[in-house]
Amino acid sequence: MKDKARVVAMDLRGHGKSTTNDDLDLSIETLTNDVIAVIRTMYGDLPPAIILVGHSMGGSVAIHVAARKEIRNLHGLVVVDVVEGTAMASLVHMQKILANRAQHFPSIEKAIEWSVKGGPLRNIESARVSIPSTLKYDESRECYTYRTPLEQTEKYWKGWYEGLSDKFLSCPVQKILLLAGTDRLDSWFTICRALTIGQMQGKFQMVVIRHTGHAIQEDVPEEFASHILKFISRNKIGPNGVEIPGLIKKWQQ
Repeated sequence: MKDKARVVAMDLRGHGKSTTNDDLDLSIETLTNDVIAVIRTMYGDLPPAIILVGHSMGGSVAIHVAARKEIRNLHGLVVVDVVEGTAMASLVHMQKILANRAQHFPSIEKAIEWSVKGGPLRNIESARVSIPSTLKYDESRECYTYRTPLEQTEKYWKGWYEGLSDKFLSCPVQKILLLAGTDRLDSWFTICRALTIGQMQGKFQMVVIRHTGHAIQEDVPEEFASHILKFISRNKIGPNGVEIPGLIKKWQQ
């Protein structure tokens, strides 16, 4: 995909190697402000054509950023496998889910192995790229643990997803929702009435990607990239319909 578009993957607060004065402040307002600040710092007042892409919780952040209408030259919004109804319904089980996952690993290789065999991913090649950055080494315990202690951020969870459907539909840009598999579609249509009506009215495009888990971009990266590029081309985003200008010069130094 990088041959056709400039891809910027930023550290969300508490999720990467960047640090802040409060890495556990994962409120949707703070995360939204962070993303807007990074984009403004990178591009100033003359940004190129921008498409926001977010998966799961990151999809919520992308929607909130777009809904603020503060990003100049924002042309598209790609949301990956997150909808308000199913997300809100799953929050009551989240602490149990977090508690039941493997908590520490003797090596990064073992973490990658677990993520594919018993965890959320299905593509070992992708896991080798993504898993190391989610871990940190605990010298006192001589093992690797998760960089982001999500179980300590429960007070923010509801804010990530509440009202998400209306915000998504109100964003004044081209939108696409990528959903994983087909086994959850019946419950999705039942819970997400607003999105169902909006999709029928043509307010956004929906694509169901079969034979994949929740992490679509990890499990089928080539197919995922293809959908992004088709979205760019179909909506004629960028000066040539598919190309997006690179970063400003100072960020290449």
